[in-house]
Amino acid sequence: MLLMDAIRKFNEKAETDEKLKKELKGITRKIQVDVTDGEGYNFVLEDTRVSDLREGEIESPDIVIAANTETFTALLTKEMGPMKAIATRKLKMKASLEDMFRLRKFF
Repeated sequence: MLLMDAIRKFNEKAETDEKLKKELKGITRKIQVDVTDGEGYNFVLEDTRVSDLREGEIESPDIVIAANTETFTALLTKEMGPMKAIATRKLKMKASLEDMFRLRKFF
């Protein structure tokens, strides 16, 4: 699954990228991923590491990301950037501006 692969790559980058590690140190965010034409997922970013992907909703998410399967696939394969997806309303995010910029690093 592409999302699990993206989490693995993000965790690998966070282990070796000192700038990213410093930026994420001490931060905890609950993230809900709503696939509008499929399953929902969640994970937690805690102190530079993303937890395993879980099915279903998470209680009181800090960040909610919603899109259809096609859009998530395009984002995870880098066929589309997150800013373009938001601008074209294919991707909806409910998060602070600071968290939106942090999440850009995930895609």
